[in-house]
Amino acid sequence: MEAGSGLKLTVEEQAQITSAVQAVERRTNAEIVPMLVARSGLYRDAQYQAGLIAALLVLAVLLTCETWWLPWGWHASNAAWLVCAVILAYAGGTRIGMWAPVIRLLTSQDRMRQKVIMRAERAFAQHVGAQTRDRNGVLIMLSMLEKHIYVLPDGSLAELVAAERWNHVVQVAIERLHQDDIVGGLSQAIHACGSVLAEACPDRPGDNPNELPDTVIQE
Repeated sequence: MEAGSGLKLTVEEQAQITSAVQAVERRTNAEIVPMLVARSGLYRDAQYQAGLIAALLVLAVLLTCETWWLPWGWHASNAAWLVCAVILAYAGGTRIGMWAPVIRLLTSQDRMRQKVIMRAERAFAQHVGAQTRDRNGVLIMLSMLEKHIYVLPDGSLAELVAAERWNHVVQVAIERLHQDDIVGGLSQAIHACGSVLAEACPDRPGDNPNELPDTVIQE
């Protein structure tokens, strides 16, 4: 799988996820919509923080070691050289602040979780909400930068299944995600969701239309 702005699953990986959805939907009347997004937020504040840290670090180093570089410049221009160095450090730090590991380091888990929830709610309204006869769709969204899975059920299923059951669906896949097994983690979440749905919304033979696509949505 290729990650980043050009997020793309291979044909085999897409088929693995589609197969998991189809296997689950044979046991339940619900509709599962798997989704994979590169990130749920821009996290510009992480860029600014990284830039500030880099600028302060360079400034501290230059001031500490001024006896090394001070004789090299024109004495009237030393302040200008110092300012330029700090500005360049800030610019470089903001670029580094766009890297996923740096964003995770500088952003709290609560903030990333909130971003994932907001992204999932927008995706649900676009791809799931009010598009099934019995309001029985479930969005399973994996956000790669945050390494977080969020499960969002439609109205009727939210009433049938306690929130703790959906949280369990997420937890069974977290370990796979932290091992960078993205497809395995999403497939694991789909199968765990299927076990919950088979109890709450079992298959109705002869009355189980496939109302939503089984293929994974990639954005």
